[in-house]
Amino acid sequence: MILDIVTYPDPRLKEPCEPVGEITDEIRQLAADMLETMYAAPGVGLAAPQVGRNIRLLVMDAAGKDEPRQPRVLVNPQLELSGDDVCSEKEGCLSVPMGYRADVMRKSRVRLRATDLDGNLIDEEVEDFSAIIMQHECAHLDGMLFIDRISRLRRSLYETRLKKWIKRKSAV
Repeated sequence: MILDIVTYPDPRLKEPCEPVGEITDEIRQLAADMLETMYAAPGVGLAAPQVGRNIRLLVMDAAGKDEPRQPRVLVNPQLELSGDDVCSEKEGCLSVPMGYRADVMRKSRVRLRATDLDGNLIDEEVEDFSAIIMQHECAHLDGMLFIDRISRLRRSLYETRLKKWIKRKSAV
């Protein structure tokens, strides 16, 4: 089932998420629905708060356009950042309206610790695009959006445009 995506400035996006205590059939179904929602949007990652659930769960797929899908579900992910600073060019977010994109500094490598839906521990080094997606989605779990990482001026300009867009949209 395709879920509604929560969009900025909804305050739920600013709340840190609670750990998943037990992997239940409800959590498995939520993960399946999140993957379906992510692919339909289309996007490469989606965190539970983006669909209104305040839990540490994310889905992602770093496969390229001409590659077969490689869906991943991460429960209670934790990242240790390492590697070089890299610019995630024109980073966007399904929860940031108007298709807004900006360059964001990220790390080129992370150490991921998480659990999969079968309760298996994941402990691996992740690089490049996958590492950037994980940093973006884990930030959602901590109540942060990529626009929190851009300059105050760029964010102010975006918020001004967003307010005008919301006002026009509600007037229709």
